[in-house]
Amino acid sequence: MGRREEKGKNLGILRSVWVVVVVIVFLVRVNEATAYRGGHRNAYATMMYMGTPRDYEFYVATRVMLQSLARLAVDADLVVIASVDVPLRWVQVWEQEDGARVVRVENLNNPYKNQANFDRRFKLTLNKLYAWSLVDYDRVVMLDSDNLFLQKTDELFQCGQFCAVFINPCIFHTGLFVLQPSMKVFKDMLHELEIGRKNPDGADQGFIGGYFPDLLDRPMFHPPLNGTKLEGTYRLPLGYQMDASYYYLKLRWSVPCGPNSVITFPSASWMKPWYWWSWPVLPLGIQWHEQRRQTLGYSEEIPVVLIQSVFYLGLMAMIRLARPSLSKLCYRRADKSMSLIPTGLKLLATGSLLAAYIIPFFLIPHTVHPLLGWGLYLLGVFTLSCIAVNTFLLPVSPVLVPWLCVLGVLLVMACPWYPDGVVRGLAVFGYAFVCAPVVWGSFVKIVSCLQVSLEREAFLPRLVESSTPPCFNKLY
Repeated sequence: MGRREEKGKNLGILRSVWVVVVVIVFLVRVNEATAYRGGHRNAYATMMYMGTPRDYEFYVATRVMLQSLARLAVDADLVVIASVDVPLRWVQVWEQEDGARVVRVENLNNPYKNQANFDRRFKLTLNKLYAWSLVDYDRVVMLDSDNLFLQKTDELFQCGQFCAVFINPCIFHTGLFVLQPSMKVFKDMLHELEIGRKNPDGADQGFIGGYFPDLLDRPMFHPPLNGTKLEGTYRLPLGYQMDASYYYLKLRWSVPCGPNSVITFPSASWMKPWYWWSWPVLPLGIQWHEQRRQTLGYSEEIPVVLIQSVFYLGLMAMIRLARPSLSKLCYRRADKSMSLIPTGLKLLATGSLLAAYIIPFFLIPHTVHPLLGWGLYLLGVFTLSCIAVNTFLLPVSPVLVPWLCVLGVLLVMACPWYPDGVVRGLAVFGYAFVCAPVVWGSFVKIVSCLQVSLEREAFLPRLVESSTPPCFNKLY
């Protein structure tokens, strides 16, 4: 009897332990699911892949967009679809500092990479199709990293199975679109890639545009006031993808269709808003950098800017003290090739002036704030120009004329009081028209002054050699 009671007691303990284990496993799985989904039913997603010359710049742009969305307190998860070759330190930064969920994926093979009109920089953009595999979410807003959010856009999650904006009269833009994740659609898209569905540009734009060919005939999206989700496909109002080029015509937004919520920059890759030289050429660049200043900051670029600034200021101090003159040194050694040296010095002087305007441009961190970038550029050009002035005995004023013209054109383009983009363009053209002959005249004067200086110093070695004793020549 005692043994039966003891056996029953042990069975009761085992059952209790088993129940506790089941409960713990269940709670762990619930916590994992909650952490996996971030507690939200919807998500803003973007993608990142490697293999372009501008990977770091797009990484910075992705961080700024993620933090700007977080700053708007969007009611959705932030997701980065990252290829497996993205550096692990970037993944950790997205997860730990930006609060994003990172989904690692293999790069999709692009079957269009050998067609005639294919742009190699779009080889891996088909990774965007992985957005349909995010089946943990009811709706996903898929984004390119060059989107600038002006306000919250959570109403987009009420849209149907697919919604996009037509910034072109006939072709919708894949820089922002809404989708309902579906493994069935995702697998069908992969099948379409395998059989080689027609794709005019070989990138995500052409493929997704061909997959949803009737979107142009669909109704415009208007979010229901009761918060319910729509079914089907819809066109999104233009206010969700305001092409920056629209702004440059009137220098203000005038988009009556939908809320003015998101700016996109579908320009040349080297004129994206995060590059310091894009402003004031493209006025909206400063608005993107203002968002970066408020979110991410410039802690990675500031040390480089400070080092270069100190370097240029140190060079200027050395120039004031040393005042070198290579032309004299060269002529004191020029006995056998006297006729070649003036031409060589002219080419060297011209090359040094050109280098003064080119070298600082490539040394500045690409994603620094435009005011810091242009300030450092002008400082670098001024310093290297001073070296050329002191080395080749050039006149100061003509050498600095191009520098002043660059400063002037920046001020003309940055002027905030133009009524529209046409007047601004005419002002820049007029300034360039006036400056062109001035710059040419300064170049002619530099060449003529250099020639006079060379002719004056050409007789110096001979006079010295004929009128001074040998011992003095050695000391000299």
